[in-house]
Amino acid sequence: MKILIPIKQVPESSNVKMDPETGTVIRSGLESVVNPLDLYALETAIRLKESCGAELTAISMGPPQAMKVLKEAVAMGCDHGVLISDRKFGGADTWATSYTLSQAIRKLGDFDLIIAGERATDGDTAQVGPAIAAWLDVPVATYVSKISEVKDSRIYLERLVEEGYQMLSMPFPCLITVVKEIAVPRLPTLKGKIRSRDMEIPVFTSENMDLNPDFLGLKGSPTKVVRINTPKVTRSGKIVQAGDDESLNAAADEFVVFLEEKGIL
Repeated sequence: MKILIPIKQVPESSNVKMDPETGTVIRSGLESVVNPLDLYALETAIRLKESCGAELTAISMGPPQAMKVLKEAVAMGCDHGVLISDRKFGGADTWATSYTLSQAIRKLGDFDLIIAGERATDGDTAQVGPAIAAWLDVPVATYVSKISEVKDSRIYLERLVEEGYQMLSMPFPCLITVVKEIAVPRLPTLKGKIRSRDMEIPVFTSENMDLNPDFLGLKGSPTKVVRINTPKVTRSGKIVQAGDDESLNAAADEFVVFLEEKGIL
């Protein structure tokens, strides 16, 4: 069984900033990590490898620095990594990103299963995984919380839905996106780190892939950010400190008055 895992390098959540002109995330000069929700996809794939003998390939689209997250995926247990990197891919929205990823997957050849994280923390759209399935014309199941069985070229699973859980099965090849409930990600091993350090990871570019140039990068993205506004949070509160019984009673009376003024009492 061949499993592909699309992963993404994202800025640490506390450092995300947007370019007001282009509406894209400013990535230069920021500490980047594996998209936290992609770690659950990696763990799910590794567990299938351990139980079914699967071959795992992590793929990532991004700048040359994204090689770091592929090395981490290999250190965790993936067999191969592929970086999709070209300046022409820069600024891509979810539509252009999913197109480029799908074409890279076509270049890799036949596969049985694609496992993606629920969403990326920098974009928070949850669109790329299902869009890859649409480009490849394969079945898709989102918000998968459990894989029950892999048998007779089918995968049996549970989806997290509003009412509880939905049980279903899909034939291979297919794509799933997973939620945190599915597994606890492991840490990279020392043996894995040594192997990833010495591994040569191929790079796919616009020159060695079969791509429609009209679908690439910022120019090929139908989603346009017209304006960005940062909400201003203002809190004009009053701090009342109570150090003894008298001040405590005064503070309680003041609090009651405040609630009455707000119509709560």
